[in-house]
Amino acid sequence: MAQKSANSAAPAKRKSISSDKHADSNRVKKAKTENGPKHKKFDDTEIAPNSGAGDFSDVEDGRNQQKPMKNIKTGGTSKENDKTTGKPAGVSSREAHARQKQLEKERKAAKPLAEELARTKQLWETLRRKSHVPKEQRQKLIEELYSIITGRIKDFVLKHDAVRAVQTAIKYATPTQRRQIAKELQGSYAQLAESRYAKFLIAKLLVQNDEEIRDMIIPEFFGKVRKLINHPEASWILDDIYRTVATKQQKAQMLREWYGPEFALFKPEKGAEATADLSKILAEEPSKRAPVLKYLFDMTNTLIQKKMTGFTMLHDAMLQYFLNLKPESEELKEFVEVIKGDEGGDLLKNLAFTKSGARLVCLLLAHGNAKDRKQILKTYKDTFQLMCGDQYAHMVILTAYDVIDDTVMTAKTIFPELLGRNEEKNLENIIFLANDLTARITVMYLFEGQAKSLFPASHAYDLELLAEIHEIRKKTSKKDPEVRRKELVAAVSPPLLAAVAASPKDLVSTGFGCQFVADVLLAATGDKKAAMEAVASTAAGDPNAPPPEDADPVNLPLPHLSLTTHGGKMLKTLIAGGRFDKEAGCVKRVDPPLNFADILYPVIKEHIVKWAIGPSSFTVLGMLEAPDFSLKKELIKTLKAERKTLEAAANGELSSHEIKCENKPDGKKKNKAKANGSEGKPIGNRGSKLILEKLGD
Repeated sequence: MAQKSANSAAPAKRKSISSDKHADSNRVKKAKTENGPKHKKFDDTEIAPNSGAGDFSDVEDGRNQQKPMKNIKTGGTSKENDKTTGKPAGVSSREAHARQKQLEKERKAAKPLAEELARTKQLWETLRRKSHVPKEQRQKLIEELYSIITGRIKDFVLKHDAVRAVQTAIKYATPTQRRQIAKELQGSYAQLAESRYAKFLIAKLLVQNDEEIRDMIIPEFFGKVRKLINHPEASWILDDIYRTVATKQQKAQMLREWYGPEFALFKPEKGAEATADLSKILAEEPSKRAPVLKYLFDMTNTLIQKKMTGFTMLHDAMLQYFLNLKPESEELKEFVEVIKGDEGGDLLKNLAFTKSGARLVCLLLAHGNAKDRKQILKTYKDTFQLMCGDQYAHMVILTAYDVIDDTVMTAKTIFPELLGRNEEKNLENIIFLANDLTARITVMYLFEGQAKSLFPASHAYDLELLAEIHEIRKKTSKKDPEVRRKELVAAVSPPLLAAVAASPKDLVSTGFGCQFVADVLLAATGDKKAAMEAVASTAAGDPNAPPPEDADPVNLPLPHLSLTTHGGKMLKTLIAGGRFDKEAGCVKRVDPPLNFADILYPVIKEHIVKWAIGPSSFTVLGMLEAPDFSLKKELIKTLKAERKTLEAAANGELSSHEIKCENKPDGKKKNKAKANGSEGKPIGNRGSKLILEKLGD
């Protein structure tokens, strides 16, 4: 009962504290103000003995729960520190940290191959700094490294720190040692591909272009393509292998696994050639069409939804699917909607930069309606500058020129980005477009069409794809191709003519640049006078003038335009006013005529004889043959006065000081003479001979 009465008195005590609370706090404040420092901390432990606080339970009143003392150094309670670090009370944090490090070392030392792992990391740390290790020392370290890892490669490659040492060993290995490592890892390459770090080891082995190693590794991925292509780590190394090192047959075997489980389980008979051409497979077994196409669509759609759209293998599979769909079918409509529905357009942008992907986009443009074409083209906004110089992506631009009837939309979408949106950027972009082997096609195609000079042997695939596109557009495009081309030429001409007028020297300094200038002046529309005057000004000056005395011997000034083959050819073409037509057997002049000879002659008049006996003598000959040259009589009179000089040049009697050939090394001059069978004999100037014939008696 006494206990009960004590407990029953507890609420009274709580009430008394509550009633005296303000008085106590006032006393504390007064004590702090009068006797103590202004900011002295109040200590909770200094509670009056008769306050009754000790009679309360933590459970009864959470406000008065007494918390463990906080450790000032570690930020945690002493009780917590004891549990986590295992240190006894009173041990400093420095000592506890040292104890933790010691325990960590002991745990690592207890692991298998602990000493070997530690040594390999030391060796790697030294070997990775190639410039700091002498060759002899490096060889010794490599031998030691091989002695450690040989026979234990699998134990090292799945450890993120040890696999680097193995990669270093492969880097400095001999072909025999690399094959030994590859054999030791056989059976585990699929597992290594899924590792964040070990996948790079596969790349190190394959980058050496060793056929034996390649044929050891790649077959281990057969039957596992579907699983690996969906793996976040393995997918990239698998696609890199497919794109770069796999043979044609290995690629076919990997791509066939996109067509269904049976193609992964059942491999072609030994000696039989595997094909990934889906049309051939379906032609042999038409009954498999529906399940194969469904399986293929599901695989491609899965990657598209995951935003994993950069794989070459995916683009190849998508092209095979598209080529085997029936026109106007529901499958085709669904497939096109999947491509168009990709948010951000990453799929279409990635497709443009692979061979199969670019062909697929070109076919989509060719087969699509006006709305589809507009949506596809706008997806590439801010990408055309990158696309124009790409081996495959530039074909998307050419296809847009050839199939989109709305030329105003095409011009507004492509040309501002391709050529530049301001004068400074315009010049920079156009100089690049004029001189890049691939990028130049995206501009000059509108002027030259499918000329061989524009599409060399390296771009033969472009012509094949264009032929396919042109066949399709007969059914899907309404506007006449020539009308479409002229409308685009009219849109692109003003900035090109302005660029030629603003920066002629940069453009005529190269062979590609001269071809570009000739095309623009011949085929562009608009006022060409300023551009022609600017090009003519680049021919000014003495062709045989020596370089300035203060010229930099490393960066010598460019040779005079008349001393370059490309310069003379460009001027001759512009004077003729058109290009030679083989079928017609004559020069096809542009309308209206350029009359370029009248602009050029006053610029080179002072040195016209040097032109007539120099490498660009055909330029002078062109003036004599030009039907619209108004100063022909004056030119003939000047040349007749220098007939003896012309005869000497025609007979090869002039010294090299009097008549300069192109700035080529002496060795090249001798080789050229030898090729003509005239080594050691004077070579006459053919242009000078023809000029003499024109002059007559």
